[in-house]
Amino acid sequence: MAEEAVPDGLSADEFNAVITAVTTAFGDPTRREIYLFARDSADGVTAGEVAERFELHPNVARHHLEKLTGGGYLLVEIARAPGDGGARSAGRPSKRYRAGPLDGTLALPLKHDDLLGDLLAGALDALGPEQAEILADQVGFQYGRQLAARMDPTESHRSVQAALAAVADALTAHGFAAHTEARDGSLAIVSECCPFGDTAQRYPHVVCALDRGMIRGMLSGLYGETSPRFDQSRPDGDDHCVARV
Repeated sequence: MAEEAVPDGLSADEFNAVITAVTTAFGDPTRREIYLFARDSADGVTAGEVAERFELHPNVARHHLEKLTGGGYLLVEIARAPGDGGARSAGRPSKRYRAGPLDGTLALPLKHDDLLGDLLAGALDALGPEQAEILADQVGFQYGRQLAARMDPTESHRSVQAALAAVADALTAHGFAAHTEARDGSLAIVSECCPFGDTAQRYPHVVCALDRGMIRGMLSGLYGETSPRFDQSRPDGDDHCVARV
């Protein structure tokens, strides 16, 4: 079997991560049609509208929408009832899903150019390992909170299993090719790829702190406070990154 051609500017790992992100989001033909339906709607769509249009159970429709949201293809807004003056209506608020912008390229969101990479390396060296790890965790946490707010801007919390699945989808869209699984009686997020490339090899503990902060931040917004930890890490030579929650 012939080897797949890797686009210029992407390593084999990065290319595999991009393909995983795309197939995770659009591997289901119904999900692709739902995305196009949302993209064609100026006001966005609700899970109920998707369920009716595609003859799906509302929970199935919501699952497809959240897969697309976790990947960054759809954005979530809280629908307000007409004439409510901005106040929350009684009961659970309705979510509307709108299509986000597409850049039209197979580019990883976390891929940086050489100049920025040199600047980052210099800053990390100047900070020292301990302070750099603290800063990386804080930056990752804030970014994770921002991602969680895009996926679910309500104050309602999900189950830990649903929250972890949403986090894995978001990480996959960022190049980590992540999934959830049960390991030794606990839940874990397993990442097949690391989108930080050579930077992760040079600063493994800093990059892992950033990754850990992202996971903690997303879980904080989607579920509640947790303390994820890495049992395995690709920058340290392991085959996968395994974050226990």
